[in-house]
Amino acid sequence: MTPPLLIRACLPGDIPALSGLYAWHVAHGTGTFELDAPDARQMAVRLEQADEQGWPWLVAERASRVIGYACAQPFRPRLAFRHCVEDSVYLAPDCQRQGIGRLLLAELIAQCEARGATQMIAVIGDAANAGSICLHRALGFVPAGQLSGVGWKLERWLDVVLMQRRLGLGAESAPSQKE
Repeated sequence: MTPPLLIRACLPGDIPALSGLYAWHVAHGTGTFELDAPDARQMAVRLEQADEQGWPWLVAERASRVIGYACAQPFRPRLAFRHCVEDSVYLAPDCQRQGIGRLLLAELIAQCEARGATQMIAVIGDAANAGSICLHRALGFVPAGQLSGVGWKLERWLDVVLMQRRLGLGAESAPSQKE
């Protein structure tokens, strides 16, 4: 029997596991365009910044093992974008295609919406990344554009697929006063 899955807030003690998981994606995947994996200290800074800005980082844990994470960050640094977030979802290679990413992203969407975000943007590395594109589509994201050949990684040019999901009333009303 498969042990139960727990989706919870990321804790500082999770950083070594997240760093290792993300390092695998940096080295082997096209979902991130980073070429050098951040170390645990750099990942801790990213978590602290998200916390200070009020955006969630979530982990998926099974049998005391962190097997994935999802996080939100500002889509762009300029103040006018403050209600728009970009999502990221990463899973351990042996835990993909089991519905874990969907659970993580669904909870991330709910938490960002509750915190006043009005739009969520997926910046998907590699137009051939069918898993991520399908995950986002299943959770209500719609295509918003594609940037062709903008990243060079793993000895090839990669596209970026943009997808967008309205949170709450989106642009149909003024944002909440979360500042």
